[in-house]
Amino acid sequence: MRRVFADAHYWVAILNDQDQSHAAAQAMSQALQSVPIMTTEEVLIEVLAFFCERGEYLRQSAAVFVESILSNPGVEVRHQSHQSFLDGIALYKARPDKEYSLTDCISMNLMRQEGITEILTHDDHFRQEGFTILL
Repeated sequence: MRRVFADAHYWVAILNDQDQSHAAAQAMSQALQSVPIMTTEEVLIEVLAFFCERGEYLRQSAAVFVESILSNPGVEVRHQSHQSFLDGIALYKARPDKEYSLTDCISMNLMRQEGITEILTHDDHFRQEGFTILL
């Protein structure tokens, strides 16, 4: 069964109509309506961090948006764990020539474990690791 992974870039673009990728993210959301999406709590932390200093309205909108992701039956949100953190650090250390964030490393590890090859993002780091970028 096809599944895709959603990175923070995608969630931010969906929520923020001023984002340059908003239209592409909306179109991809429509195209993938029946495709299960996976993401992580770490990714959702990045989404909240992105909006935390953008004013009260956007901060509250982001919190409600993340809650809606958590309750969406079409989205599987993987919980943080000490092991995923350690595995993320291992990949982070293994790629000293890259600029991958720890969250990206955790996401890449999970995608490999789950056999997911497509990601909703415009972050070229995932392409560098052999994943297919959908935005």
